[in-house]
Amino acid sequence: MPELVQPLPRQEVVNAIERRNPRRIPMVMTHWWGEGLWDEYGDRLHEFDRFPNDAPLLLLPALDLAAMDIPWRPPADEVRAHDSGGLLPDWGLFDDFLTRVPDPDRPGAMDAMTLQADAVRESGRYFLWGFWNLFFEMPWNLRGMENILTDYYEHPAEVHRLHDALCSLYERWIRRAARELRPDGFWTSDDLGHQTQPMMRPKLFREFLKPYYRRIAETCHDCGLHFWLHSCGNNTPLLPDLIDAGLDVFHPVQKHTMREREVAEAFGDRLTFLAGFDVQHTLPEGTPDEVRAEVRALMDTFDRPDGGMLIAAGNGIVSGTPFENIEAFLDEASRYGEERRRPFQP
Repeated sequence: MPELVQPLPRQEVVNAIERRNPRRIPMVMTHWWGEGLWDEYGDRLHEFDRFPNDAPLLLLPALDLAAMDIPWRPPADEVRAHDSGGLLPDWGLFDDFLTRVPDPDRPGAMDAMTLQADAVRESGRYFLWGFWNLFFEMPWNLRGMENILTDYYEHPAEVHRLHDALCSLYERWIRRAARELRPDGFWTSDDLGHQTQPMMRPKLFREFLKPYYRRIAETCHDCGLHFWLHSCGNNTPLLPDLIDAGLDVFHPVQKHTMREREVAEAFGDRLTFLAGFDVQHTLPEGTPDEVRAEVRALMDTFDRPDGGMLIAAGNGIVSGTPFENIEAFLDEASRYGEERRRPFQP
């Protein structure tokens, strides 16, 4: 019977994030089953339950757009892709839209998560709470990609009003989660990059997003939480500002968009990386031996003598990925993640 790898206790994940010499490199979001994978393998994926999830993630939408009462919402048969906008097609609707945002302090809003949070806490593991979409993804959902990018130039005051309103909403959710669920970290996302560069110039990021990132970081730290961010694409030019704003953990350092070694050398003393394994090419197209070699290379790149690294899938592992490659990824991450740390133990 395959050996069960025990999850790390909470303090060991804290040690990795805060560079206090963890005994193993934590595995977080490694069981990220993406599009079509369940359809392909079904219950066979439970064979991977023997590998740990060292930081379970509980998600709750901060702004459930599908459930909101929006009179001007397009009919179901005319629903457009989220990149085209639709829920905030005109800034003249903004004040009305705000009146329809559900109150994050409403009774019962977190009841469904309480038992889950209690169970994870009782297991002694570190756990994350959060939601997708922050100050780029949520506005582009509301306004559409083309609109929000031109809004930075044509409607800057409205963009700041939207970001301030979202930030206040998010802050209230984080404080409530800290009181009722008592997580260890806050997880969120903004896909700030594409394959070659950020979606915006660093100057625009500093003007329109960074002040609100700083507020979220301050709220997290006031509540004793680490601030984790998922952002696909090339984020390299934005990392200094994300660090300055107070980000603690960055995911995934997407392969083929960011230069991993340069990023690790330039920022690894100031930012912890939840380094994402390549799910675009190596995992679906490589051999098991190539997968194992890439796991070791990733750990050798980002893990420092005092820590500062966790390992994840770069994004969801999709259908067409060989089962034996997923096995090699998880097995090598657990084995080499412990082996690599042994020389650093006191």
